[in-house]
Amino acid sequence: MSAKQYPKRIVPARSSPQRGPPGAGRAVWRDALEPYTRADRGRGQRFLLISVLPYLVLFVLMDLSLGISYLLTLALAIPTAGFLVRTFIVFHDCTHGSFLASKRANRWLGTSLGLLVFSTFEPWKHSHAVHHATAGDLDRRGVGDVLTLTVAEYEARSWRGQMAYRLFRNPLVMFGLGPIFALLVQPRIVPRSARPRVKHSVIATNVVLVGLVGGLCYLMGWREYLLVQTPIIMLAGAAGIWLFYVQHQFEEAYWQSSTDWSYSDAALRGSSYLALPKLLQFFSGNIGFHHVHHLSARIPSYNLPRAHDENPIFHQVPTLSLRDGLRAVRLKLYDQDGARMVSFAQARSRRLWAWDIRRLAQPRHPRFGGSPGSGYPAPPTPRPTSGTGG
Repeated sequence: MSAKQYPKRIVPARSSPQRGPPGAGRAVWRDALEPYTRADRGRGQRFLLISVLPYLVLFVLMDLSLGISYLLTLALAIPTAGFLVRTFIVFHDCTHGSFLASKRANRWLGTSLGLLVFSTFEPWKHSHAVHHATAGDLDRRGVGDVLTLTVAEYEARSWRGQMAYRLFRNPLVMFGLGPIFALLVQPRIVPRSARPRVKHSVIATNVVLVGLVGGLCYLMGWREYLLVQTPIIMLAGAAGIWLFYVQHQFEEAYWQSSTDWSYSDAALRGSSYLALPKLLQFFSGNIGFHHVHHLSARIPSYNLPRAHDENPIFHQVPTLSLRDGLRAVRLKLYDQDGARMVSFAQARSRRLWAWDIRRLAQPRHPRFGGSPGSGYPAPPTPRPTSGTGG
């Protein structure tokens, strides 16, 4: 990634740092992006059909392929998982109220698609809204994001705390156990502090899912259902976690304390443009244009590429290739002094380097090149010899 991809400041003019979406400053880009926020019924219907219908057809083909070869079933799981990711993007747009023109239609469609992607509409809508309002804010981490510690916070932890964080950020855990937790466990939990509407949404979704999965197990057989559904969940979940990860966890990602944080900075400097090959862009539902999405979440996914191409404000944002995105997985901590994400090894090297600098900066005795006023005791004076050879 070249230096040109990481300008120090690519934001609309504003008078002072602002918490949340800017007011007067927001008008600079709000009017320009407003046409892209209009839902297009025809494009939306095509996007939906090309996402959900192939997923359902491939799911049936995977079931039929079990009688031929499970290797064929696993091969079919790859495109099936791709279409499930694309279906999840439609669900995601519905939580923003952007996919369809009607708020009620977005809720009904999102709730229905939640059954396919094993997610609950209301809780996901809330946590994701918090994510958009706090992305890049060091003082408001922990809701709807991937847990990220600063180097100082990590070093202040006990060895058990450091080991737990290392385990959490390990790719085998994040992309192996992560899909199971993110799709099957976490959405089933009823938050105690949640509003009644959210609680009812979780309970209702869980009840319907039990009936849906139970019906499929009855029709297919529970072993056959697991053989088909498990690889889809693992592949789609791992891909989804990776997409969410690299969209905010790249080397020069934007992080600021609340007093200096701004919504537009976080969108344009803290959300990457993941320039994927066309096939992967298709399966990921254009979510690689994440900088556009974070600046205006009301833009539906099918309008994101056009908004990016037609607005110069998006042409100098942090850009990642597929290779850059894969390499970004090694970044684990945010270095506030260097204003960049670093790996554990880089954080350790920096700590050792800082220790060497401090050690070299300590005063030394004149005998060792220091100043007379260093405060060190004088070295012992050698005894004179008698010269007798004894």
